[in-house]
Amino acid sequence: MAATIVAARIRRSWFQRLSVIDLFLWGFRAAVLAAVVVGTFATLRSGRYAGEVWLDFLIFGISQGSVYALIALGYTMVYGILRMINFAHGDIFMCGAYTAFYAATALHRAGLFNRYPPLSLAVILVVAMATAVSVALLVERVAYRPLRRAPRLVPLISAIGASFFIEYAVRGLYGSGFQAYPEFEVFKGKWNVFGVGILRTQAVVIVATVILMTLLYLFVMRTRTGTAMRAVSEDMEVASLMGINVDRIIVITFAVGAAAAGAAGVLYALVFKQVHFFMGFYPGIKAFTAAVLGGIGNIPGAMLGGLFLGLFESVGPILVLDGLGIVAPYQLKDVIAFTMLVMVLIFRPSGILGERLAGKKA
Repeated sequence: MAATIVAARIRRSWFQRLSVIDLFLWGFRAAVLAAVVVGTFATLRSGRYAGEVWLDFLIFGISQGSVYALIALGYTMVYGILRMINFAHGDIFMCGAYTAFYAATALHRAGLFNRYPPLSLAVILVVAMATAVSVALLVERVAYRPLRRAPRLVPLISAIGASFFIEYAVRGLYGSGFQAYPEFEVFKGKWNVFGVGILRTQAVVIVATVILMTLLYLFVMRTRTGTAMRAVSEDMEVASLMGINVDRIIVITFAVGAAAAGAAGVLYALVFKQVHFFMGFYPGIKAFTAAVLGGIGNIPGAMLGGLFLGLFESVGPILVLDGLGIVAPYQLKDVIAFTMLVMVLIFRPSGILGERLAGKKA
C-alpha cells in the first residue's frame, strides 16, 4: 500500500513538472519518428530500388562519413581542451585540399602522378597536412591564444572572423573558380570485395581513414603526449601544477586536428574531384554536427558520429523522403544533416557517447 502511494506521488510530481514546451518536444519527437517509420516502410514496400543500389548508397555513406569523422576529430579535440568551438576548422580543411591541388597538378605535369601513384599520393597528403597544420597554428597563435581567459563568447566571435579571413584570403590567392583535381588512373573503376563492387576511390578513402583514426587514437591513448592531452582536458590548472606545459599541449592538439583535416581534404578531393575556396563550409558544419552527434570532446564519439551522419545523409533521403512522396529527395540531404543537429541538441545534448559535463566545464 505504501509503495502504491509513493508511486502515485512520483507520477503526480512528474506530470506537474511537465510544461507546454516539454509536451511540444515530445510531440515533435513522435512526429519525426512516425515520419521516419512511414517513409521507410513505403519506400521498402515499393521495391523501386534494387539491393545493389542500396549497397552503393551504403558504401558512399561510409566513405563520406569517413571524411566527416576525420574533420570532426579536430573539433572534438580542441573542444576537449579549450571548451571552445573552432569554427575556422572547416577552412583549415579547405586550405589543405586547395594547396595540395597545386602539388598534384605539378606532379601530373611532370608525368609522375600516374607513374608513381603511391608516392604521388603520399606527397599530396604531406603537402595538405603541412599546410593545414601551418594555418591552424597561425590561427591558434593570433586569434585564440590572446583570448584564452576571455569570456566564452569572445573566442567564438574570433573563430568566425578567422573563418571569413581564411576563406577570402584563399580566394584572393587562388581565385574564386572551381579547380579540378587530376585523377589517378589506378583508382578508376571498381574492386570486387567478397563479390561486392566498390569504387576504388571510395575503398581508398575508407581504408586510409581507418588507418589514420587508429593511429590518432593510439597516439592519444598510448603516448606520454596523449596522456598529457587528456590531463589538460580534465583540468588545465592542475595539469599545469603537475609540470605539464599547457601551451605546448594546446599547440600539439591544434596541429594533430589540423593534420587530420588536411588528410581529409585530399580524400574528399579524391571522391568529389574538385576544390574551391568555399568548399570547407558545408563539410565543416557537418563535421561539427558529427562531433556533437557522437559526443563533443569524445574522440571515439566523433568517429562514430561522422560515420553515422555520412550513412544517414546518403541513405536517409531515399529511404525516408522518397516514401513520403517528396520530389528529388536527395537534394534535401543537407536539410537532413542540420535537422539531425537540431534534434541531437534538443533530445541528447551530450551525444551518443558523450557524458554530461560538470558545471565548470559546461
